[in-house]
Amino acid sequence: MIEQRTTDLLRQIDSKSSYSNQSGRGQVAIFFAEKRRRKTYFQVKEEKTVWEQWLLNVTLATPRTETDVIKVRRAMEKSLQKAALKIIHIVNRDKDHIPPITTTDSNPFPYEIVVNPKSESWGQTLGIF
Repeated sequence: MIEQRTTDLLRQIDSKSSYSNQSGRGQVAIFFAEKRRRKTYFQVKEEKTVWEQWLLNVTLATPRTETDVIKVRRAMEKSLQKAALKIIHIVNRDKDHIPPITTTDSNPFPYEIVVNPKSESWGQTLGIF
């Protein structure tokens, strides 16, 4: 799924139809949900409730020289390392909102990866809300 969404993002950036309407920029949203059963009069429905979301801003760099390639790669590595450490810090610090695991499924928390979410209506189309 990550590879497919990355390919989707690159295609949108290349076609200059990204969310920000600027060449080289885009956004990836990752949503974690839990499955809940909701009883109605005559049936039991399963619904997904989002309990965490991450929005990642992506800027695509196009270096022109070998020197620029090295500079961009170093900056990218530093940026990714900083982002990963920030995510680890936040995830280790804030755990109270994570719902209990109530299933034996291999993936108890379904997730979605959305490229360039345009509005809050994306959650409805994915069936998350």
